[in-house]
Amino acid sequence: MRMMLRAVVLWGALVVGTGLASMEAVHAADKAGSKSEAQKSKARTAEKAKAAPVSKKASSKKVAQQGKAVPRVSKAKSTRVAKASSAAPIGKSSASRIAKKQKTLDPSMANAVDLWHGQEHLAVRSGSALVIAQDGGEALYEKNARIVVPIASITKVMTAMVVLDSMPNLQAPITITDEDVDYLKGSRSRLQVGSVLTREMALLLALMSSENRAANALGRHYPGGLSAFVAAMNRKAAALGMSRTHFEDPTGLTSNNVSTAHDLARMVAAAYRYPLIREFSTTPGATAEVKGRDLEYRNTNQLVKSPTWEIGLSKTGYIQEAGKCLVMQARVADRPVVIVLLDSSGKQTRIGDANRIKRWMESASASGKATPA
Repeated sequence: MRMMLRAVVLWGALVVGTGLASMEAVHAADKAGSKSEAQKSKARTAEKAKAAPVSKKASSKKVAQQGKAVPRVSKAKSTRVAKASSAAPIGKSSASRIAKKQKTLDPSMANAVDLWHGQEHLAVRSGSALVIAQDGGEALYEKNARIVVPIASITKVMTAMVVLDSMPNLQAPITITDEDVDYLKGSRSRLQVGSVLTREMALLLALMSSENRAANALGRHYPGGLSAFVAAMNRKAAALGMSRTHFEDPTGLTSNNVSTAHDLARMVAAAYRYPLIREFSTTPGATAEVKGRDLEYRNTNQLVKSPTWEIGLSKTGYIQEAGKCLVMQARVADRPVVIVLLDSSGKQTRIGDANRIKRWMESASASGKATPA
C-alpha cells in the first residue's frame, strides 16, 4: 500500500513538474517573441531615424526656396506701389473728396485741408476759417467752415447794414443812455452816459473801433426800438441765405449771436455793396468830439494800415466764448476774396493766419498754380 501511494505521489510530481516545465517553455517562447518584436520595432525606428535627416534636409531646402520667393513677390508689389506713388498729382475733385473724407473721420479738423488745386496744406490756426472768391463759388480754402460758433463783434457788420437799410438821417443826434452800458461782459467805453453824437459818428465808431455803446444806441434809435432792430437783423440774415445764423443784439456781446464761416462770407460780400461800410470799416483812425472833448479812436484791425494789404472791408470781434475773430474783403494775388477767421487764440493768431493766407495765395499765383480772377 505504501508502495502504491509513493508511486502515485511520484507520478503527480512528475506531471506537475512537466506542467511547470511546459509553462516555463511557453513563457520563454513568449519572452523570446516579445524580444524579437522589440528588436524588429527598434530596427524599424532606426531605419526611420536614418531616413529622417534626408527628409528634414529636403524640407529645409523647400522652405528656404519658399523664403527666397517671398521677397520677390514683395519687391514686385513695392514696385507697383512706387509707380502708383509717382503718378500725377491728385486733381481738384479728388482732393475735395479726400478733404470730405478727412472731415468725416476727424470733425475737429486739427490739420486744415487745402481745397485749392490740390496744393499743400495751409497751416491756419484759427478754429474756423474760409477763403472764398468774393462772388462766391468753390472755396479756395476752408476749415470747420460750417460749424456754428459765436461771432462776437462781427455782428456789427449786420448792424451797419440794417441801420443803412432804414435810410436814416445820418446827421441826426443820438444819445448814449444807461441802456447802452454793457452789464453782461462789463466791457469798457469812453462814451459816457449822456454823450451825444451823430448817427454817422456812431456808425463809424461801431465799425472802425468796435464801440459797443455806439452800436447798441444805433439799434435803440431804429424805428420800433431795439427789439424791432434785432428782428430786422434776423430777417436780413435769412434774406441773404444765412440759414445757420442768429442774432439777439446789435453788439455781439452775447454768445447767442452765432453763425458759420460760410454764412459770414455771404454777409461780408453783401456788406461790401455799401460804400459807407467799406469806408468806415477800413478807416485807420478818427477823432470824435464828445462833450467838448476830442477822443482818438483807432481801427481794431492793424492790417488796414499795412501797405502790403488792399482791404476793402474789415471787422474784428472778441468775447471769451468766440475767441478772436476777423472778417475781411481783400484783393490778394489780384483776386477779390473774402477771408473769415473765427475762434483764434492769442492776440496775433488771426493776423498771422491772414498773412499766411496772403502769402499762400501770392505764392500759388506766382508759380502759375492759380489763375487770377
